[in-house]
Amino acid sequence: MTHPFLDLPPLTAERFAAIEDGVARLLDTRQDVLITQGEALLPLEGAIRAAAGPGTVALNVITGPYGQTFGNWLRDAGATVHDLSVPFHTAVTAAQVREAFAEHPEIDFVSLVHAEAATGNTNPVAEIGEVVRERGALFYLDAVASVGAEPVLPDAWGVDLCVIGAQKAMGGPAGVSAISVSERAWARMAANPNAPRRSYLSLLDWKERWIDAGRKALPHAPAQLEMLALEACLERIESAGLESVMARHRRAALASRAGAVALGGGLEPYVYEERDAAPVATTLRVPSGVVASDLVARALAADPALPLAAGGGALAREMIRVNHYGPDATPGAVHGSLAALGAALAEQGVPVDPAAARAAVEHAWR
Repeated sequence: MTHPFLDLPPLTAERFAAIEDGVARLLDTRQDVLITQGEALLPLEGAIRAAAGPGTVALNVITGPYGQTFGNWLRDAGATVHDLSVPFHTAVTAAQVREAFAEHPEIDFVSLVHAEAATGNTNPVAEIGEVVRERGALFYLDAVASVGAEPVLPDAWGVDLCVIGAQKAMGGPAGVSAISVSERAWARMAANPNAPRRSYLSLLDWKERWIDAGRKALPHAPAQLEMLALEACLERIESAGLESVMARHRRAALASRAGAVALGGGLEPYVYEERDAAPVATTLRVPSGVVASDLVARALAADPALPLAAGGGALAREMIRVNHYGPDATPGAVHGSLAALGAALAEQGVPVDPAAARAAVEHAWR
């Protein structure tokens, strides 16, 4: 019995390397790019454990739940960690990062999430990168949610470790991810006696067995279907044009924000300032007396395919996420999400204006 997915010829090292080159073009980077065989948590954790350890002094920026996770990994690796936390309805600023360096000039590692899809904010990486470069610290960036929705430029921004995943704005698979690594970062890893070796988390093993060996023989069998899906995803973005893909996400964010305000019913953008709002997802604060998770459940009962979710953890009571990324960065997904939320609010006796919401979405999408 044959099957088009199961009877494919093995993925060659040459094709694997070509897909990595496609990721490098997407990021406009000349750094080494590794495609890691797992969801983005694999290179995110692997990079921290490789580059940080006892003696590392880290500034960990927290603008959402992933920043909290990175701080835990850094401490577990033995680093001294200074957390810079800002309210989840805003973004960190370069001035705040500069102040943290002034208070702790020994900082030599900075970890930051570009866009927090979970909270709907995005951080000014280019400006922060200037500060980090001035201080000579290693710069680690989680760009999993932002890539494809807004510019991600490791070389131009001085990012030493940049992790991406394809499952959000790129509209690709979740089972593979990628990381770009600067020469400074490789040197830091090589000097770290605690960097993982002979481990699934080891980036150094991949470097020695794959990159340094000329990318001629794969160290182990790749995740074939996910790699082919990533290849197709990269080809689709190149065909459409990255600027076009990013513009579609920007319009989706502006339309969601404007439509929610016009809908009324007490819905408000969770991220106060438009400049701090991520183009990958729009978060909304529900009115007093309404539980966000209940409202989302009512909305999804009408159409389970809508890109709606309640906030995680404690945010489940107050926050709704409109996840307008990838194939859902469309007028239809935005219209449908707001219409369903409006209907769910109306069921609870909250007055809303669906016609005004539709008009606002159409105007913002132009």
